Amino acid sequence: MTLKLKQGLWLWAGALALMLLAIIPLGGLGRAAVALIVVGCVALGCVRAARQRQLPGSLDNLALPPAAYRHPVVLVCGDGLAGLFGETCNDQPALRMTEQGCYLRVSRAQQLPELTDTVLALRPEWAGQLCVMFIVNPGEHTDAAVLAGHVRTFNYQAGLIGQRGIALPLMLVSYLQSSASKGTWFSWEAGQGTCNIREGGACLGPDDWYRLPAEHATHTRRLQAGVQLNSAAAWLDEYVLAHFASREGRQPVGLPLVCASTLVPTLPGMMTGNLWGLWLRGKTGLRDADAQVQAPDASLPFPDPLLNLLPVQARRLPIRRASVIALWLFAAAAVVALTSSAWQNTLLLRQVSDDLRRYASIAPTERRDQPEFAQREEALNVLREDAMRLDHYYRRGEPLALGLGLYRGEQLRAGLLSTIANHRQPSTSPMPARAVRTVRLDSLSLFSSASARLKPESTRVLIDALVGIKAQPGWLIVIAGHTDAVGSDEHNLQLSRARAAAVRDWMQRMGGIPDSCFAVQGFGKSQPIASNDTEAGRQANRRVDIRLVPEAGACVFPMAGADVQPPVANAASVY
Repeated sequence: MTLKLKQGLWLWAGALALMLLAIIPLGGLGRAAVALIVVGCVALGCVRAARQRQLPGSLDNLALPPAAYRHPVVLVCGDGLAGLFGETCNDQPALRMTEQGCYLRVSRAQQLPELTDTVLALRPEWAGQLCVMFIVNPGEHTDAAVLAGHVRTFNYQAGLIGQRGIALPLMLVSYLQSSASKGTWFSWEAGQGTCNIREGGACLGPDDWYRLPAEHATHTRRLQAGVQLNSAAAWLDEYVLAHFASREGRQPVGLPLVCASTLVPTLPGMMTGNLWGLWLRGKTGLRDADAQVQAPDASLPFPDPLLNLLPVQARRLPIRRASVIALWLFAAAAVVALTSSAWQNTLLLRQVSDDLRRYASIAPTERRDQPEFAQREEALNVLREDAMRLDHYYRRGEPLALGLGLYRGEQLRAGLLSTIANHRQPSTSPMPARAVRTVRLDSLSLFSSASARLKPESTRVLIDALVGIKAQPGWLIVIAGHTDAVGSDEHNLQLSRARAAAVRDWMQRMGGIPDSCFAVQGFGKSQPIASNDTEAGRQANRRVDIRLVPEAGACVFPMAGADVQPPVANAASVY
């Protein structure tokens, strides 16, 4: 992926993150902190992408194919590199292009991990096209221990690449010096016990290859090549493949995907007394007539016919890959935004619904001095704030945090406005002057000490007290009894209520006032009007108070005629 595409993806990711900040609910300070973190991460990502693009490597002087190149890219190490790439400076990579693939020289096996990283840094699109070709030429080795060391070193370096999660298909190639069947490739693929022969663009089995029509000399060379190839396969299995299958190494890479050999007239680096010659004479009794022919400048063919056996997976073009990544980033941001919007709408519904339930749970009252009135007014103010908020969203559109097609506040707005419109305040009309008067009677003038039975002489006091009190519908006559602090609390409470009830019974009997017009209360010693430490104070506290209180539904009179008037009485002692 190019530098511009990488930096573009970082900028796209940063833009999506900043857009999410407008949706996810955060405080002002938290939003600013997250925005700074996002900007810092984007800047760091762009700088890091630029540094990776400028990664110094040994391939800077090579004309690598473009990123859209789709043929196999083969890292070649082992024997015979001079015959494939020509003479180059030591430890310097070289590049050769053919019709079927691109070959990169790896001078030493220890350079394989570093060169792999460099190639992937310059061409990350080639991750599915990168392969390794390890060359072992039997004619170039005279010491089996040294050869084993080379194989183990390669095995270890390839294992280091696998540790990083990079899977590189491996092809083992051998060049055998012989004049028979020049240009023919013999391959053994993983999981197959037979040899495939590729010649002239065709892939044949050994029997079919031997039966191809040809001259007698050609048949002879084919039979000779078959013997040599069978021996070469046995030699490779003993000297080379055994180290790939061994578990002694710390990072075994397993058997190669393809093992291939070809016969060449001359082999650069051919050594006298090599392991191949000794094997051939010891196992078959044959001696290669061309074994002494050496040509240091001879070239070797690249295994183009075998490249189609490697599992190359071409990656998407950089612009397509960047587009897919950008689409996935957008999808992830959309999921986060929709989740946040759904959650915020759920919280809005819960809040408004809870406010409505709270208002409905408070019973309405007709008096402003009752605690329920203040609670109901407070709940109503909260509902008004909710209504203003929803009305603002209705007129100017809901915020992005609640939008994205998930806004559900409109379904609550109509019910909320209806609840507010149906709210009724207690009556504020001024109470008649007589309605706020309180008639206070001395208990000693009505009752004997510690008694709730009216004295015979109390009739005059009660008649004088009732003059001027007018019972009417919607007004409650509240009779409250009080005592001094002498005696137990329970006794005083019962006595005060009993005295108030006695006054109520007399008034109801004598005045013909309905029972619904009365309310009887006993407060005992809890509401003194004077100190209980003196006799005068205790006498003042022993009292019966009579007052009128407006209350809906109270004091209902039977309708005997249109001219029926409520009873009237006159207050003798009014405070």
